[in-house]
Amino acid sequence: MTFRTLVGLAIGLIIIGMVATAATIWAWRRDTTSAAIRDISNISTVLAEQTSRSVQSIDLVLSDTVDKLQAMGAISSDGFRRVAHSKEVYDILIDRLQHLSQATVISLSDNTGALLNTTRSWPPPLLNLTNRDHFLHAKGNRDRNLYIAGPVLSLVSDISTIYWSRRIESRDGEFLGIIVAGSEVSYFRHIYDSIQSFPGLAFTLLRDDGTFLVRHPIGKDSDVSKMPIDSPWYRVVSQGGGSYRSVGVFGGNPRLVAVRPLRDYPLVVDVSIDEAQALAPWWRRAIFIAVGSLLMVICSVLLVKALTSQFHRLKQSEASLAEREAMLAEKSSQLEVAHMQIDAALNNIPQGLLMFDAAARLVVINERYIEMYGLSRDVVKPGCSLRTLIQHRKDVGLFKGDPEQYCSQILKTIAAGKAAGQLIETTDGRTIYAVQQPLAEGGWVVTHDDITERKRAEEKMAFMARHDALTGLANRVLLHEKMEEALVRLRRRGEAFSLFVFDLDLFKSVNDSLGHPIGDLLLTAVAQRLRSCTRETDTVARLGGDEFALLQSVEGNQRDAALALATRLLDAINAPYEVEGHPILIGASIGIVLAPNDGLEVEQLLKNADLALYRAKAEGRNGFRLFEPAMDAEARSRHSLQVDLRASIGRDEFEILYQTVFDAATREPRSVEALVRWCHPARGVVEPDQFIPVAEEIGLILPLGERVLRRACADAATWPADIKVAVNLSPLQFRTGQLVETIMSALADSGLPASRLELEITESVLLQKNAANLSTLHELRSLGVSIVLDDFGTGYSSLSYLRTFPFD
Repeated sequence: MTFRTLVGLAIGLIIIGMVATAATIWAWRRDTTSAAIRDISNISTVLAEQTSRSVQSIDLVLSDTVDKLQAMGAISSDGFRRVAHSKEVYDILIDRLQHLSQATVISLSDNTGALLNTTRSWPPPLLNLTNRDHFLHAKGNRDRNLYIAGPVLSLVSDISTIYWSRRIESRDGEFLGIIVAGSEVSYFRHIYDSIQSFPGLAFTLLRDDGTFLVRHPIGKDSDVSKMPIDSPWYRVVSQGGGSYRSVGVFGGNPRLVAVRPLRDYPLVVDVSIDEAQALAPWWRRAIFIAVGSLLMVICSVLLVKALTSQFHRLKQSEASLAEREAMLAEKSSQLEVAHMQIDAALNNIPQGLLMFDAAARLVVINERYIEMYGLSRDVVKPGCSLRTLIQHRKDVGLFKGDPEQYCSQILKTIAAGKAAGQLIETTDGRTIYAVQQPLAEGGWVVTHDDITERKRAEEKMAFMARHDALTGLANRVLLHEKMEEALVRLRRRGEAFSLFVFDLDLFKSVNDSLGHPIGDLLLTAVAQRLRSCTRETDTVARLGGDEFALLQSVEGNQRDAALALATRLLDAINAPYEVEGHPILIGASIGIVLAPNDGLEVEQLLKNADLALYRAKAEGRNGFRLFEPAMDAEARSRHSLQVDLRASIGRDEFEILYQTVFDAATREPRSVEALVRWCHPARGVVEPDQFIPVAEEIGLILPLGERVLRRACADAATWPADIKVAVNLSPLQFRTGQLVETIMSALADSGLPASRLELEITESVLLQKNAANLSTLHELRSLGVSIVLDDFGTGYSSLSYLRTFPFD
């Protein structure tokens, strides 16, 4: 190979190396930027969680204080001023404030802005907040959520303060005043100072509308109060968080920004780093590589012939070195993030945390543990023994039992190398769950979690999941569980049981006439009577609406016990009620199944009880029926009839027959009555008394009734002018509100005069005593249509009430 060839090859290799080096440097820059964004994103997540917990504590205290004021009588403007402007409320506010390290003041103002109470002094100074943002918001908006205003200078302390407020209303929505908690901006800056691990970091707390609340450190552009409207920040917030590159919108250097909105509050935490600071390590590495590359180029040109092979090996070594440097930089970054996360976690987790060495001496402790037990930092600190710590808990009065025995048990468990958890009941009524986790190198880590509220909430949720909220009775879920348990006892020990399912008769009329609040009170009264009829071993449940169920355990004769209980239930339910001054009478229809005779599965028993209930209703209501196997067959037959009836409408299987009505004196035909018959291809001719009730039940009476009306009008229009046609109307047709329009349309389409149409109604229309029905009949009568009452006397309507209807 000639020298020229070697030179050309060397130049080509040099060019390729330079391009590769430039690409690598640029890739490193991108990786460095990504690592920086990842680091500040992690920090923003930690800060967002901590800020959310701090705001939630304030929100809970404000809500609890509002509930306390209303319980003390602050339910009107005067009542609110009287209660709020009292020394007792001042003491309450002071007590609430002592539990909020993040707040410096809690105040109450009335609906005129006058300060009624404040934790700063008693009596409160004469101040008015009508020009404050949080007061104007509460006065102008019926927003009962937490509102965040600020930062503004406190009227009392002249310190920049963020105000957290809630609107206080009366039960009818009248604005009574506001409750406000103030947090000094410095509180959040101290938090940010404690986790500032990287040079060039900046922290910002904003409202989700872009208003700045806290900025740390304070820059030259601190007078800017809101994020510019064209900033990508708004897009990132709307997407639920993320990151973006700010090009120095406030006159500073470009920055990398991580955005993290809070889940439950209109707040956003921003963590940013100066882009130049983030890329400083990359610049140093890039300069180093560029200088090295330049030296290698010079050396390669001077020693191209002698060092060709060495040049290739050098390039390979350089690549390997770059890879190791990248790995080292990544590990260093991970260590920094881990250190930051551990530091933030120790000081901000809600659990108390301790670490002991193999000699049972304290190595690590966080502030939450000290606060949880009210311990002294002079006693409980790294280096103290386990026995000293537990004895100190005993001394402050928050430890039950023998400290020596407790320590021995822990050491025994740790020596066995097993993790252990235990519930600790403190003397002040709290429940704390402690978990000890042994360490491989000796010693152990223990966490203490105050689960008092969680335990109470779980117990309440467990009760609500299985009980009816209105009556406190078991709900369908608990009834199913009790039935499953009863079936298990039945299979194992032969213990029989009975199931009652019943509806309240006339309950809907109570709701319609007196309103749902009275109906709810009536249901509560019924539930109390049901409890009085049963034993502790029985289960009473509300399945929904006015439907109840009762599970009876049986010791003697099952059938006799069921009939006796059904009788007691009817007597109890039928007894008169007086609810809010309203006398009320209702009844009940009860279906009963006996296990195991009527079924061995929950769903089968419920289904059979519903069939028995249906039979009880069909036989006149206010009674009870035991399940019989024939009911199941009847139900299937009825369902088949319903299916066929639905299909028949589309297939037009109905015929209209006409029965002539003669004048008794002249024996001349006066009118004809339209009679509908169902001609089913398999069932044959079905009489109206068999399918009309079913059509009413499943809602087909409306299209069927309109079809009969239109056909009868069309046929009658072709008959002699002195012949009328009579058409029966169902009570359900009156409920649509469209009956008059339907009849007018049928007359207009057929050309039949209204005077030739007779409408026959049943007495059940009268029994409804509905003003709308009476109005409808008068409208029809005004059209010239004749109204005829059919089968009068089968109901209980009076002649005096009958006279109000326009019959012919």
